[in-house]
Amino acid sequence: MTSLADLTTMRVGGPIANLLETGSDAELIDAVRGADAHGTPLLVLGGGSNLLASDAGFDGIVVRDARRDVDADVTLVNDGACGGLTITAAAGVSWDALVERAVAAQWSGFEAMSGIPGSVGATPVQNVGAYGAEVADVIAQVRTWDRHRSEVRTLPLMSCGFSYRSSVFKRSMSGKDEDGRVWVPTPRYVILSVTFHVRMASLSAPIRYAQLAQALGADEGARVPIIDVREAVLALRRSKAMVLDAADHDTWSAGSFFTNPIVGPATAASLPTEAPRFPPGPHAPAGSVKVSAAWLIEHAGFGKGFAIAADAPASLSTKHTLALTNRGGAKADDIVALARAIKAGVRERFGIELVPEPVTLGVNL
Repeated sequence: MTSLADLTTMRVGGPIANLLETGSDAELIDAVRGADAHGTPLLVLGGGSNLLASDAGFDGIVVRDARRDVDADVTLVNDGACGGLTITAAAGVSWDALVERAVAAQWSGFEAMSGIPGSVGATPVQNVGAYGAEVADVIAQVRTWDRHRSEVRTLPLMSCGFSYRSSVFKRSMSGKDEDGRVWVPTPRYVILSVTFHVRMASLSAPIRYAQLAQALGADEGARVPIIDVREAVLALRRSKAMVLDAADHDTWSAGSFFTNPIVGPATAASLPTEAPRFPPGPHAPAGSVKVSAAWLIEHAGFGKGFAIAADAPASLSTKHTLALTNRGGAKADDIVALARAIKAGVRERFGIELVPEPVTLGVNL
C-alpha cells in the first residue's frame, strides 16, 4: 500500500486509502468535486516537499496533478521590440524543471529560485523564495478551481495576497479537528496553472542577497548572466543539503522548517548586535525587521546535527540548522518532538515564537 512517506521528501507519513493522478483540468476538477460532494477527505499533493504528515495515514483521496504542460508567448510592444514573455505552466510541472528551462531559454527572473523542490502549483501557496527573490516577483495570475463557488477562477497578481511565505491560497486553508489541529489542509482554491511574466534577457534580475553576490563575485544590485546565478544558487543549496539527494539523509527534509521571523523594532533591538537582520519585504508592517531563524536556533543551543537523543532518528541537518531531517526510520512524532524542543528553546532564549513553514496533516506542532 502506498504511504505518504513514499510521496513526501521528509519520508514520513502513514498509508493512504486512494491515490489518483489526473491528466487534465477536467479530471482534476472532477476529482475535487466528487470528493466534496461525498464528503470524502481530500489532499491535493504536489511534490510533497512541504508536508509533515501523521503516521496514522490518510483515509481519503490523495490527488496528484500529472500534467507537464508549459506554454510560452512573447509580448511585443508597439515598436515591435520584445516587451516580455508570458509563461503558463500546469500545476503539476516540476518547479526546478521550469527554472532550468527558463535559464536555458534566457527567461530572466526565475534563476535565484533554482533548486527549490516541489511543483509549480505549490509555489504560489507559500510564495516560495530564496536568495532575495520570491515567486510573487514573476507571477502574473493564478488559475484555480474555487471550491466555495464551484467555478474556475483566475486571480490576478493583486488578488493573490502575497506576503512573506504566505498568500490568499495558504490563508484559505482550513480543516481542524476537535482539538484544533489541522487534520486535513483543505484549501478553498485548487491551483490549476500559474502564469508568469518575465523579461527575455541573458542577464539576471538584480542580485538582492549578500551571500549570493559574494558567491558570484558581484556587487548587490548587479546583473550577471542568469546561468551563473543558477549554478551559484545550486552550489549554495547543495552546501546546505537543500537539493534533494536520495543518498544524503540531510536532504530527507521539508527544506527550511521555520520561517524567518518578522519582528517589531523593539524585539529586533533586544537581540544581540551580531544577530543578522534583513529588510522585511514589501508586504511587512512598517518598521518591522526580518531576523534569521537559523541564527536564533543555533544561538539558542541547537547546533548542526542536534538531536534529542544520541540514537534519535530525527535531527537537525548536519549542514544547516533550519532543516529538520529524517535520519532513516523517523516517524512524524520524532519530527514533532524535535520541532517542539527547538521552538521552546528559541522562545525561552529570545522571546520569539518560531513559525513552522510546512503544511501539517494530522499533527500538532
